Amino acid sequence: MMLDALIPSAAGTEDGQFPAMQDATAELRAAHAATVLVPLTHLSRLRADGEDSASFLHNLMTNDVKGLAADGVRHAGFCSAKGRLLATFTMWRDGDATVLQLPRALAEPMRRKLSMYILRSKATLTDASDAMPALGLAGVAAESALQSAGMPVPAAAMTQAVADNVRVLRLAGDRFEVVVPPERLDAAWAALSPHAVPAGTPAWRWFDIRDGLVSVWPATQEEFVPQMANFELTGGVSFKKGCYPGQEIVARTQYLGKLKRRMYRATADCPPPLPGTAVFGADTHGQSCGVVVDAVSHPDGGCDLLAVVQMSSTEAGDVRIGSLDGPALCFAALPYALGE
Repeated sequence: MMLDALIPSAAGTEDGQFPAMQDATAELRAAHAATVLVPLTHLSRLRADGEDSASFLHNLMTNDVKGLAADGVRHAGFCSAKGRLLATFTMWRDGDATVLQLPRALAEPMRRKLSMYILRSKATLTDASDAMPALGLAGVAAESALQSAGMPVPAAAMTQAVADNVRVLRLAGDRFEVVVPPERLDAAWAALSPHAVPAGTPAWRWFDIRDGLVSVWPATQEEFVPQMANFELTGGVSFKKGCYPGQEIVARTQYLGKLKRRMYRATADCPPPLPGTAVFGADTHGQSCGVVVDAVSHPDGGCDLLAVVQMSSTEAGDVRIGSLDGPALCFAALPYALGE
């Protein structure tokens, strides 16, 4: 059966997300303890082509684009003039082109926004999502699944490997993205699906939460200076590359300012709140002390989430969702140490 026939109709919605292939709870349990295979319909891929394309993007992104290696994969962001994230991307080379992956809900607005900066540069920026469909493969058996399917396996995290027109990005030790031409998509699915549980969008988003990776959604645009979302800790910011929109504020925050908010991983005994939902601390006298970044259901009840929270509120020890009487956050470890 073709993959299009297997994906629930919700994948045709504006943001491309769908809750499950069959059983959302079982799929999330597989994400926690086994291996999942997810059609990445909620992500879009913008492609920058032309001899000036790398320098054009380099002048806009928080990370080094011109120095991106042929086999490299990086996180990068695009900020407002006030240094607030408008979008975050996963970025890689495709020959002489650069690909920027971001949530589908922001793809066209960001394509238009970034294109305004092309001016006389010899560069084009197009939505290449249909020409570059992608599958997400993650979990304990993900690497062996790629090997069984005869696909390339990048040796290190944040690198890519290409063979027989199949591109595999290694995002973490147990997390991969497979990008193929559209005519190869069904074959790739058929080769990988015997080794993993087919799953919906929340299973993939859970790995972002586990790994402490910020995703900017429409509701959270301009909410965070990169450091608030730990973006410099996850490799999304270069402090050596030179100017970009908001660079002065980002650099001042790094070297001169005292950061008051950070992104934390947590659980809560409630359905997953929407990105942008306010959180409140006992020490802020009824004022919001942060917002939810992303959240998905936990297979045993409640939810897993990321939230940017005032650091003093986490130290006070009582942070709640939606109001001072809302569900409490129980903070969990991130896979990296938070800076001061």
